[in-house]
Amino acid sequence: MPRPSWDSYFMKIAEDVALRSTCDRAQVGAVLVREKHIISTGYNGSPAGLEHCDDVGHLMVDGHCVRTVHAEVNAIIQAAVFGLATRDSVCYVTHFPCLNCTKMLINARIARLVYREPYRIDPIALQFLQQAGIEVIQWQPESAPQPE
Repeated sequence: MPRPSWDSYFMKIAEDVALRSTCDRAQVGAVLVREKHIISTGYNGSPAGLEHCDDVGHLMVDGHCVRTVHAEVNAIIQAAVFGLATRDSVCYVTHFPCLNCTKMLINARIARLVYREPYRIDPIALQFLQQAGIEVIQWQPESAPQPE
C-alpha cells in the first residue's frame, strides 16, 4: 500500500482535529507544521472555559457566530502558549480561511497554506496571501503517492 503524501497526511490530521469542534455550523480543523512536524492544532469553538455553541446555541451578530474562535487562530494561539515559532510553517486547514484569519496567518509568517474546502473564498484574502508571497494550494485527494 503506498504511503500518503505529506499534504494528505497532515490534511487527514486537520480533518480529525475538526471533529473536536463545538460549532455545528461548520467543523473546521487547522494544523501548523514546520519541517514535517506538527507544532500546533486548532479547531473552531468557544474560548477556553466558556460555554459552547453546541450547549447554549450560537451568538449571532451580522450573520456570524461571535462566540466562536476560528481554528486557524486557535492553532496560532496554541503555538504561542507553548512558545513555538510559527515562522515558515505550513497551515493545513479544512476550509479556506476568512479574511481575518488570513491576516493573522500572514502575521504568523506562515510560508504555505493548504486548504480542502473552498468555503467562502474572499478575493481580498487571496490577494493578501499573494502579496505576502504565501503559496496557496487547494488539497485534492491523491490517486498516486507523491515524493517525500
